[in-house]
Amino acid sequence: MASRSRRPEHSGPPELFYDQNEARKYVRNSRMIDIQTKMTERALELLCLPEGQPSYLLDIGCGSGLSGDYISEEGHYWVGIDISPAMLDAALDRDTEGDLLLGDMGQGVPFRPGSFDGCISISAVQWLCNANKKSGVPARRLYCFFSSLYSALVRGARAVLQLCPENSEQLELVAAQATRAGFTGGVVVDFPNSAKAKKFYLCLFSGPSASLPKGLTESQDADQASESMFTSERPHTRRHGGTW
Repeated sequence: MASRSRRPEHSGPPELFYDQNEARKYVRNSRMIDIQTKMTERALELLCLPEGQPSYLLDIGCGSGLSGDYISEEGHYWVGIDISPAMLDAALDRDTEGDLLLGDMGQGVPFRPGSFDGCISISAVQWLCNANKKSGVPARRLYCFFSSLYSALVRGARAVLQLCPENSEQLELVAAQATRAGFTGGVVVDFPNSAKAKKFYLCLFSGPSASLPKGLTESQDADQASESMFTSERPHTRRHGGTW
């Protein structure tokens, strides 16, 4: 898991952390752009969208629109929601193709039932695990987010949320609230043995539980992949191979 030091979530609410200076990094820093693009590519792969036809996707924590650029390049349409005005301004300056909405995912995503064919999110959901004010109860905000997301998806659609959990308890909190909202699915861990390359993807199904994709490893050996499944019928997540 990520260490407790130098985590952005500890510095205050995201709408203040992601100011104009941070927004510029997501426009000018080639390394950040490359990392964001690769994680978006992986998230779309895990969505398992139908080939040869465009889908309508929701990007949670869309920021400056880097993920949206890749979504557009793949021939899909998208709507992005973010809590930071500075990041959305950067997206507008870049003329991204998606529609943009200023909003707090912890208060729910404000879309009609069945609006989207899928959802992705890159490095955003962990922000809901921190209470920046007394009314910001993490479990309550997570449930509000997941229940509204469940409604906004077409039945049978997937959501793939890349996140940076601080510890195993935080990951279990997120998974428990997703389960409570009706999702099935689990956590896919890419490169589980690498301190730098390790990535967590929460793969959620808004319908019957499906086979969870395998995580990537340095050797691309599927037998070494890390995954953890849960279903909406179970109140707690189940651990496999010590992943959690």
